[in-house]
Amino acid sequence: MTTLTRKISALILSASLALPVTAPIAAADPARGPETLTQARYGGADSLACLTEALYFEARGEGRAGQQAVAEVILNRVDSRAFPGSVCGVIYQRGQFSYKKGRRMSNAKAAARARQIATEALSGAPRDLTDGATYFHTTAVRPSWSRRFTRTTKIGSHIFYRNGRRVASN
Repeated sequence: MTTLTRKISALILSASLALPVTAPIAAADPARGPETLTQARYGGADSLACLTEALYFEARGEGRAGQQAVAEVILNRVDSRAFPGSVCGVIYQRGQFSYKKGRRMSNAKAAARARQIATEALSGAPRDLTDGATYFHTTAVRPSWSRRFTRTTKIGSHIFYRNGRRVASN
C-alpha cells in the first residue's frame, strides 16, 4: 500500500466516523471514477443505470429542465411511502412508465446527457422544479387520474402533479 493510498484511506475512515448515523452514505460511481458520488440510499450504480434509461426514454426530447423535472418525480416517489423505496423499483413498477425495460439507447449524445442529469440528481441536486410532484404526463394526453391531483407546473411537453386535492382548474 502506497503512502498516498494510506493517507486517502485514513481520511475516508476519519470522515466516515465523523458523520452522524442518520446521514446518507455516498458511494462512488465506478463508471465515472471515485470523485463522482451518488447517494447510496438511492442504490448507487444500479440506480444510475435505471434513472438514465428512464430519462432517455421518457424525456430525451425535453430540454435540460424537463429531464431534471422527470428525475425529480422519480426521486420524489422513492422518498414517498406510497411507492417502492428504490429508483429501479419506482421505474419498473408495473403500469407507471410507458417504455419497456432493456431497450437500446441508440442516440449516444442523448444517452450521455440523460446519464449526466441522472448523476446530478442522484448526487443531491436541488429538487425545486416540480414543487414535490410525483406524477407527470405529456401534453399529448389527458389521463383521467390527472383530475385527482394538484397540478404543480408544466415544463416542456410534460405536466406535473402532486398528490392532494385540486383546488382550481389550471
